[in-house]
Amino acid sequence: MSTASIDSPGRTAPGSSATTDAAPARSRRSSGSASDRHSGGAWLFLAPFGLFYLAFLLGPTIWMFVASFFNTSLVHKGLGDFAGLDNYAEMFSRADFWSSLWHTLQFTLYTVPPLVILAFVFAVLTNRLRRGQWFFRLAFFLPFILPSATISMVWMFIFTPETGLFASIQSLLGIDPGAGILASPRTAMIGVAIATVWWTIGFNFILYMAGLQDIPRELYEAAAVDGATTWQQIRHVTLPLLRRTTTLVILLQIIASLKVFDQVYLMTGGGPGISTQVTLGLVTGTAFTDNRIGAASAASVLLFVIIIVIAVIRELVERAAARRDQEA
Repeated sequence: MSTASIDSPGRTAPGSSATTDAAPARSRRSSGSASDRHSGGAWLFLAPFGLFYLAFLLGPTIWMFVASFFNTSLVHKGLGDFAGLDNYAEMFSRADFWSSLWHTLQFTLYTVPPLVILAFVFAVLTNRLRRGQWFFRLAFFLPFILPSATISMVWMFIFTPETGLFASIQSLLGIDPGAGILASPRTAMIGVAIATVWWTIGFNFILYMAGLQDIPRELYEAAAVDGATTWQQIRHVTLPLLRRTTTLVILLQIIASLKVFDQVYLMTGGGPGISTQVTLGLVTGTAFTDNRIGAASAASVLLFVIIIVIAVIRELVERAAARRDQEA
């Protein structure tokens, strides 16, 4: 063995430390270059989504905020004259704007509770099955993948006066179908809500099923050994462990209900009269019928603010609940 390598036992000869220091340095350079290559590839994969996000979501949102302060119109180029807060003041003074907000809230109240409660109940019942869960997953989720136009046509046929399925059931029960559920200002929104619940319950159902799959069955077995009934197991095991899923489902459902437009436009057109005109329907009419993009943008911003406030409240409630759990 060469004396240039080792001078004495336990003592490294001069020059060997440079070799040992150079190895980690080369390793750091190679790992850094590999990380740069991986990050570059990740950005390439994200680029198409980023372009669509900027072009169709972030860009129009910024333009909406800017246009709300101008008298922007489809019949004139550019933003138009500066209006300041006049568009917002107009919306606050318009009775149809407040009416559309109320109809949107009414639709939200009609749809959110059943979409949350029924999805939870159906998910719990399906999760208790040992076989055939795939069939119920498919049956509940299949309507959700259908377009809104298809769903609207199906339910308009069901609600058709005299010849529709709903009218036939009413006749069998000895009830006069009348002009139809969509023809009355008192029941038209209920009809739209029924169609929406049938259409979208599958999404919440899948979320609850995913949450239930994460709960160990040993917890239910231990509760059963302790003498807990099925309801007590749901109350003390299922509900607490699905709290985060439930808050998420409620938030997503409220936001989706506040943004309702398709099924209302296709099934009732905002009628009879304006009994089912929702906020996005008012925005569409103001923008593309009255050609007043600035006023429509102001209404959109107000709805956007309402949605943001609801999301912030949900986040604050979730954090407060998490702190209580940590303290407990």
